[in-house]
Amino acid sequence: MKSMGVKVYSVEQINRYVRNLLENDFVLNGFWIKGEISNFKAHSSGHFYFTLKDACASIQCVMFRGEAEVLPFLPKNGLFVVIYGTISIYEKTGQYQLYTEMIEPVGIGSLALSFEQLKQKLAQEGLFDAEYKRELCEYPKCVAVITSPTGAAVRDVIKIIKRRNQAVKIVVVPVLVQGEYAVSSIVKGIKLVNEWGKADIIILGRGGGSAEDLSAFNAEKVARAIFASETPVISAVGHETDFTIADFVADVRASTPSAAAEIAVKNTQDMSQYLQYYTIALQNVVENKLLQYKKVLQMVMQSSAFIQPMTLLKQRKRQLEQLQKALQKQMLYCLETKQMQHQTLQKRLQTASPFAILKRGYVLAENEKGETLQNIEKIQKGDIVILRFQNGVAKAAILEKEFYKSGKEKNDI
Repeated sequence: MKSMGVKVYSVEQINRYVRNLLENDFVLNGFWIKGEISNFKAHSSGHFYFTLKDACASIQCVMFRGEAEVLPFLPKNGLFVVIYGTISIYEKTGQYQLYTEMIEPVGIGSLALSFEQLKQKLAQEGLFDAEYKRELCEYPKCVAVITSPTGAAVRDVIKIIKRRNQAVKIVVVPVLVQGEYAVSSIVKGIKLVNEWGKADIIILGRGGGSAEDLSAFNAEKVARAIFASETPVISAVGHETDFTIADFVADVRASTPSAAAEIAVKNTQDMSQYLQYYTIALQNVVENKLLQYKKVLQMVMQSSAFIQPMTLLKQRKRQLEQLQKALQKQMLYCLETKQMQHQTLQKRLQTASPFAILKRGYVLAENEKGETLQNIEKIQKGDIVILRFQNGVAKAAILEKEFYKSGKEKNDI
């Protein structure tokens, strides 16, 4: 054999050798590459698998779960991107691929793409629908402010609420509004207020910032926490023109925290004006009612019943006497009718009575059990029968019996 005396490598050794060459190459150990994503698949393991292609070639890519979890948007087919990664080989199959560490969309920032994707997703689920918006309490007793405890936003909110209505209780729930742990901090704050259950309104916000600074208010977890809140939420991120996902989900959107405070709490001066207005309106209603009752009273006082009460009483007495006579007459008529009906029924009952039949010369025959004998078939020769007459009872023995022939009466025999 030609291979005798020559070193023979295994497939695994060659693949590993090529892998070492690729991973130690200065260029391939970390570079940027651009192309279009196709065949994208988000695996259940959390890894992303896809193909990066241009007009002339393509390369297989993988992004492991650790990098995929922190990616602010979800890649999709047809998206043009710039990728940073390294080239290596998968020893088991010998396929070389691009191990992706970062992905940047071409022409649109990753934050903007993530915002649009999440906005579309939540809109399809109905989280922005007006039917789920809760109405704000018109006169809240307690307002919970979820924001940074050291920012200008919380100071502005407290100052404005106290100026508008000093009776309103303010509860500040301190949270992180930016940074790695901001999302979990805000979600925890919203849940805490709902578990407490004594706040009438939640003001969630911060004092503005860049798109990166506001990223926590564009997070899906924050959006779902707002939607799940039983207490109405006012979103006040501090941007008059730019909207966050929190603005879309919240029950009310305010351009700034100060505006949120004005929306949440009515001015006591305005309330005083409203009270004065309704007081005057109530007085007018009472005066109108009094005027109506005065007119009614005047009509009553001018009526004949009020001027000549004895005449009215005499009329009512005559009417009562007439009704009394009519009632007595009707009762007498009903009584006579019932008596006649009773007599008629009594006569019918006497006519149908067995004793009335006995008076006419008939005899009622019974067996010794007291059963009426209506058919000759019920007695036998030698039976004892009871004969009931009008004025007594006699016992008789059956000496013989004879059936009448069919179609003939007794007189026919």
